[in-house]
Amino acid sequence: MGAKYMDIYGRNISIGDYPTIVASPDNYVHLTTWNLEGNEGEISIGKYCLLTPGVRIASASKITIGDGCMFANSAYVSDADWHGIYDRATPVGKTSPITLEENVWIGDRAVVGKGVKIGKNSIVAAGAVVVKDVSENVIVGGNPAKIIKELDPSIEGNTRIKLFENPEGLFDLYDQIDLYTLQENSLFEYLRSKFSPTKKH
Repeated sequence: MGAKYMDIYGRNISIGDYPTIVASPDNYVHLTTWNLEGNEGEISIGKYCLLTPGVRIASASKITIGDGCMFANSAYVSDADWHGIYDRATPVGKTSPITLEENVWIGDRAVVGKGVKIGKNSIVAAGAVVVKDVSENVIVGGNPAKIIKELDPSIEGNTRIKLFENPEGLFDLYDQIDLYTLQENSLFEYLRSKFSPTKKH
């Protein structure tokens, strides 16, 4: 939704099947790699992932994102400092790869820094700043992020991976929802909504 509001810069950027990407004119999704001065950035995003408005992912080395990961509004993932502490004029500063394993959820305005690995099923709370590895099945929060809750790995939750196990059936469901919500629409109502909108339209 709003695919024209994506900013993709650089090479070595890939995304797997069935992504859900939501962007808006005031909050683009940014995927950026730095491929200059000996740096070869790479962003590899798995299947079934969710990217929402304002998400920024920037790489000067490598960012690997597993299947089913979710990124809330304005989450930021970067594998570089982009400038040094003493040399602030030359990019990219220190850089180190990032890995997000399957089914990781990065919360609203959370930041994931260079060299971090986040384990399967873990959640980064809104506003958290992650600078160290995160184990599987935990929720981390704060700055710097620390474990605030352990998840029960024996509970088999519903994930985006499961949601897309039957993509044809899912698409059919979405079509049925569209037909239901748009059943009262007509060409006349569409034109009226464009030229004489009301609160209802």
